[in-house]
Amino acid sequence: MDFNVALTRYEGKGSIKKAIELSGALKNLKPSDKVFIKPNIVFWAKVPFPKWGVITTSTVIIELVELLKDNGINDITIGEGIVTLKQNDKETAAHAFEALGYNALSKHYEVNIINIFDRSFEKVALDNEIDISLNTDALHSDFLINIPVLKTHAQTIVSLGLKNLKGLLNIPSRKKFHNPDEKKNLHYMISKLYTLLPKGATIIDGIYTLERGPSFDGKPRRSNIIIASEDTLSADLVGAKILGHDPHVIAHLGMAAKNEGRKPDLSDITIYGESIDSLSSYHEYTFPYNEDGTLPEKLYKMGVTGLSYPKYDTTMCTYCAALNGAVLTAISFAWQGKGWDNIEVLTGKKMQPSGNKKYTLLLGQCMTNLHKDNPNINAIPIKGCPPDPMETVKAFHKAGIEINPLIFEHLDIAPTYYMERYKNRPEFEEEFYILKQ
Repeated sequence: MDFNVALTRYEGKGSIKKAIELSGALKNLKPSDKVFIKPNIVFWAKVPFPKWGVITTSTVIIELVELLKDNGINDITIGEGIVTLKQNDKETAAHAFEALGYNALSKHYEVNIINIFDRSFEKVALDNEIDISLNTDALHSDFLINIPVLKTHAQTIVSLGLKNLKGLLNIPSRKKFHNPDEKKNLHYMISKLYTLLPKGATIIDGIYTLERGPSFDGKPRRSNIIIASEDTLSADLVGAKILGHDPHVIAHLGMAAKNEGRKPDLSDITIYGESIDSLSSYHEYTFPYNEDGTLPEKLYKMGVTGLSYPKYDTTMCTYCAALNGAVLTAISFAWQGKGWDNIEVLTGKKMQPSGNKKYTLLLGQCMTNLHKDNPNINAIPIKGCPPDPMETVKAFHKAGIEINPLIFEHLDIAPTYYMERYKNRPEFEEEFYILKQ
């Protein structure tokens, strides 16, 4: 069986329709279908922050909704589960839906807009050992339209259609995906997830693409690419190639292809529109570390000594990852040129202590549970899921690293400082994230 994928340039209004028509992505959609649209709003802040390559553009959402309405589709829901550092934070999602124009879209076209954390979840078997909980609105829709961003990801190389569906899980299930069991790790979980949800279409938004994703600390590009297909895996295989990565080395894509009896070499995919060679460009995915993986390259080049901060792995979940970035920033500001006192910081769910450090900081509840009673280390646990930012500050101070507490008191506004990178760069336009009709 051959799968069709459209690969087109974004050239303004009508570009989404062109990609959909070339690929036949909506050919099985019926007017009576309940449609669920899953954008990618991996992060949101109430202050200005770089959205380019991070969040699905409102431009793509509005054109898709208009196309659906023109084809007689009336039951449309847009849903997302935005990660927030504070539990039960409903304000951030509400702010995102308003700022991105979703509420205006709802009023004009009677589209349902939902924060999935306000809705119910249903337990579903991922395999014969693992249960997960999925949003019921998406799970019981007739046609799911998946709209990820064309980006790389520090843990999974790419984050496209298959991974975007992780945003339909409840919080415990998301954490479960970062399993330390190598046989059933993050890649395995992602490769299974899409098979549990209704079929539909995938439209990958590459108006802006992103290196070292998935969030605002990555490096975006204006790429003007749209990928569309009725088959999520096929869209992702093409997307990976566009980002300059061989699907064979992307674990979750290889696993998904094998599960379907396919090869990840695009041999069963017919591409309409542009060629891969004409649009592909290499996008880096990993954050660089020193040669032995014990210190981020930035800290290593600064001459930091007396500290081991091993490279993240796939077991670090989104919540610790968000705090981890702030910690590394704070460490860089705290460095005064005098070596620290033989300290290591462990993250995720499976890192092992070296056994020869004066202090071992255990960042997060998972690492705390794993090593809190280890007699071979002088442990400083940072409990909580996610860890409390100010408790994190206290722990580093106890180890002799005087990170600035102000950084952690104002984590909610920190993303706005990244906007400085985009001054006088006209290719980065906010208008793509504002509703225009």
